[in-house]
Parts: sequence; structure tokens; C-alpha cells
Amino acid sequence: MSRLAKKPISVGKTDVSVSGGTLTVKGTKGTLTKRVHPSVEVVVGPEGVMVTPKDRSRLAKALTGTFASHVKNMVQGVETPYMKKLILDGVGYKMEVKGKDVVLTVGFSHTVPLAIPEDVTATSEKNTMKLESVNKESVGQFAANIRRVKPPEPYLGKGIRYEGEVIRRKQGKKAV
Repeated sequence: MSRLAKKPISVGKTDVSVSGGTLTVKGTKGTLTKRVHPSVEVVVGPEGVMVTPKDRSRLAKALTGTFASHVKNMVQGVETPYMKKLILDGVGYKMEVKGKDVVLTVGFSHTVPLAIPEDVTATSEKNTMKLESVNKESVGQFAANIRRVKPPEPYLGKGIRYEGEVIRRKQGKKAV
């Protein structure tokens, strides 16, 4: 069993409830819901939330740590939203938010529009984009989808990268 699941997860000011196989976490910034797997039991007590396996199967033991991590991320997200920053490097490359889409111009013959998920807010300034959401999964997945359009290349470093990401650069051709 996971070390995360052995200790109760403190909830602080958030309201955590489990009913009908659905976990609901309410906080100051929003509300998150998640379906609980039948192999895992989530119990809300005065000291916090405990995640325990219902049986001794390998799947139940593995999912216990996973769901403990999900609960911890949900409690943390409804108090302080998760944020990802993307940086665009390249001459003539730009990213902008138009309505409910992110429009990328990254050296293709066409622009690439990506629909922004409903629970994610995106803001763009010059060549940086800031994504915020109470749901860690959705902000991380949307950031990965944007990065996948034009990942940074190793010779010139052009492309979309995360803030703080280090790109391993290659030397290129040498003149004789």
C-alpha cells in the first residue's frame, strides 16, 4: 500500500463529501467531482480523508495511492489554482487567445486552433501563455496538447516549451 494512503489527508477549510461513489471537493475557488473506483473506499473523518482498499487485490492496493494523490490534488486545487506557463520561441511564431480557442501560428502553412477546456482560463502576453485551473489534470493535459503542436527542436530551440524546461541543444554541422 502507498505511503500517501497510510496517513489521513488534511482538508483544511475545504468541504469533502462522498456519496454514491462520487467524491466532491468544494473550496473557495471552485468545486471538483471525481468518480471513485469500486476497489477503493474513501472515508471522510474529523482528522481528514482516508483512502483504503476494499479488498487485498493488487489493483486495489495500486489504486489506493493513486486516489490518495487525486484527493490531495483536488483539495489543494480548490484552494489555490494550478498554473502552467508556456513559452514560444521562434521568429514569426505567435500564440493568442481568440474567444474560446487558442490560435497558434508556428511556421505551418495554416494556423492551429485548439479549444480551451471549460475549466481552464488562458491568458496570452507576447510569446508566453499562462493556463490556470482548479483541476490539475485538465491544466496539465491542455498544456501538453499545446506543446505537442510544435515541441522544441534541439538545433535552434524553436518551438513551444514549459517555463523552466531545459532543452538539450545539439551542435549541428561543423564547417571544415
